[in-house]
Amino acid sequence: MATTDAYAQDLAQQGAPVPAPSSVQVPDISEAPPPVAPLPGERTPPIAPPESDAPAITNVNAADQVVFSADRAGYDNKGDLLTAEGNVYVEHDGQRLRANKVEWNRKTDEVIASGNVAATNPAGDVAYSERVTLTGSLREGVAENLLVVMENGARFAANRGQMLANGDLVLDYAAYTPCAVETEDGCPKEPSWQVKAVKVTYDKAKDRVRYKGARAELFGLPLIPLPGLTHGLRNEPKSGLLVPSLRLDRVNGVEVQVPYYFRLAPNRDITVTPHFYTESLPMLEAEYRELNSLGAFRVTGYATYSNKVDVSGEPVDDGHKALRAYVDATGKFQISPTWSVSASIRRATDRTFLRRYDISRDDRLRSNVAIERIGGSSYFSIGGWAVQTLRVGDKQGLQPVALPMIDFRQRWIEPVFAGKVELQLNSLALSRSAGQDTQRAFAGVRWDLRRLTPWGQEVDFTLYARGDVYHSDENLLTAVPSYRGESGWQARAIAAAAIDVRWPLVGEAFGGTQRLTPRVQLVAAPPVKNLDIPNEDSRAFDLEDSNLFALNRFPGYDRFEDSARVTYGVEWALDRPGLAINAVVGQSYRLDNKLKLFPEGTGHTDRTSDIIGRTTVAYKDFVRFTHRYRVDKDNLAVRRNEIDARVGSRSTYGEIGYLRLNRDIDSYAEDLRDREELRVGGRVQFAEYWSIFGSAIVDLSDKTDDPTFTTDGFTPLRHRLGIAYEDDCITFGVTWRRDYEEAGDARRGNSFLLRLAIRNLGV
Repeated sequence: MATTDAYAQDLAQQGAPVPAPSSVQVPDISEAPPPVAPLPGERTPPIAPPESDAPAITNVNAADQVVFSADRAGYDNKGDLLTAEGNVYVEHDGQRLRANKVEWNRKTDEVIASGNVAATNPAGDVAYSERVTLTGSLREGVAENLLVVMENGARFAANRGQMLANGDLVLDYAAYTPCAVETEDGCPKEPSWQVKAVKVTYDKAKDRVRYKGARAELFGLPLIPLPGLTHGLRNEPKSGLLVPSLRLDRVNGVEVQVPYYFRLAPNRDITVTPHFYTESLPMLEAEYRELNSLGAFRVTGYATYSNKVDVSGEPVDDGHKALRAYVDATGKFQISPTWSVSASIRRATDRTFLRRYDISRDDRLRSNVAIERIGGSSYFSIGGWAVQTLRVGDKQGLQPVALPMIDFRQRWIEPVFAGKVELQLNSLALSRSAGQDTQRAFAGVRWDLRRLTPWGQEVDFTLYARGDVYHSDENLLTAVPSYRGESGWQARAIAAAAIDVRWPLVGEAFGGTQRLTPRVQLVAAPPVKNLDIPNEDSRAFDLEDSNLFALNRFPGYDRFEDSARVTYGVEWALDRPGLAINAVVGQSYRLDNKLKLFPEGTGHTDRTSDIIGRTTVAYKDFVRFTHRYRVDKDNLAVRRNEIDARVGSRSTYGEIGYLRLNRDIDSYAEDLRDREELRVGGRVQFAEYWSIFGSAIVDLSDKTDDPTFTTDGFTPLRHRLGIAYEDDCITFGVTWRRDYEEAGDARRGNSFLLRLAIRNLGV
């Protein structure tokens, strides 16, 4: 136990009262277990009356009832003194006391408990000491060498402590920690952090702990003094200063974040975070949150003054500083059991602000609003959205604004031949300030019926019909000719019929259960006017396992796959204890010679499609592997090769992701570029609480994938490496990250982040 000589010097510098240079010491919480040790795994040991032959004694008034038991009890009539010894248990009005010996002076109403004393209040807080002097109500008392274990596990240790009737505590030369002081196997350990002070007071009504002459210790090492420290104890949010964070990067220099939390009401708060930089003007961040009877919303904003720099690297506005800001707001309100309103707004003043200050790496910001009604069998929504592009080379005038966007769906169960019927009405208007404008409306109806044959096949019947009306203008402003459509008014009719047959074959295999499911689908649709219609939502098409058996394999409504086709495949699954394997492979064949329906290189340009497949392997929670692929039907070249794998536990693991798109797509289809990318990451835990982690993203694309590329096939995008410590009470770490992309004042380079999070310390 450390003496107070060095500690007194720190206190004197803070203006706190300094103890006399004697043997007065600030107790160490982890130095010894409480006088009455709790059971393993328990925060507060239960206090129950021990078995005893001594009779329980109660007074007559039930309101002031006192119950106690002991191995031996005696009463001095002359002195009006009650003495109980051996496993003494006393209870009064929710207050409980356990000790080896209790002396109760009825004249002075003073109770002296000695020997392994444990006093518990109705909230579950327990005070331990070798000797405690209490009043007859057991609510007030004074103790030397006091240890208080709160109901939530937090601990106070003090040379001297006073417990007041209202539940307040006044402690002299005390230490506080909410951290564990025992390992999982019950061995004592040093708490991750604790606060020591000359005086500590706990106001129960306000749930505030206040310190005089406070100093924090981290792993037993003294840190800076904390004059005026105050915090909550019951882990309920209170206004106050949060833990600062430190960061270093090439552009802004050293960054210090100092967040302050304002608790406005139980359902409303705001956090204001000034960001201070050595190489830039400060930035202010604020986040407001509210939960009310209708719903919840959040608004976050950032603002600063600095030179705007275009994505090309040239200053804007003649180099004068201007307001640069970003707002991110989202919310949803439930107006009634069926009606709701939701909205999201994301907007930045310029294209490089988010990356310059490391707020986000999104290259497009989408804002939307919607009013929805969800009934038992119906759905209705009306809303709109807008997109702000942050990409280099993209023109904002070409980004669409959708308003209004209307969708209505009604479903009926078993109205026709015991099937399911769904009606859909949809309307959308897209406008651009410097591009093509498109409006559409359609009405569609779909009928589905599922049946099981006597041989176990699953048969799905589908009928679909839809009528579309489109209007567009300024079509020549769209760069890709196949996306433009014909200007003016266009109409088309769509119809399709499908039958889908699956035959699950189930049996035992390899110590588990396997399922082999052949599947065949036949779809027929008359010719559809596709190229006359503008293509806004069906551009990024690629044949894969998720859409192989879809009625319409385009991702949107503007394109519909016509003609007749047969799709066939097989799924195999194996389930064993701890092991699950699932694989699917399939192909499609068009019954006519209609070409150019899909863009070149997307997997189904010819009558016969490429071979599509997916394999998933999961072993307990230790291995997760997914492989998606597309193989060229003519030369078996791999056109799509995508791997996602994770091996390890929650604390130690490795991840790898690989994507190779070798589709040989025409250069005009800007939404379907070929690419090759590698992603790796992992974490390794060593010792008990320490771990190292890292990740990297590398672009492996070259000119063969995209003629516009100038890279050599190995271009690092960013990587990070760090070390972290995390236990039940504290988290801190250091992360190094390097970015290789550069746009305007969002420059490539290194950045370092120092993170410290102290848990269980309410503000």
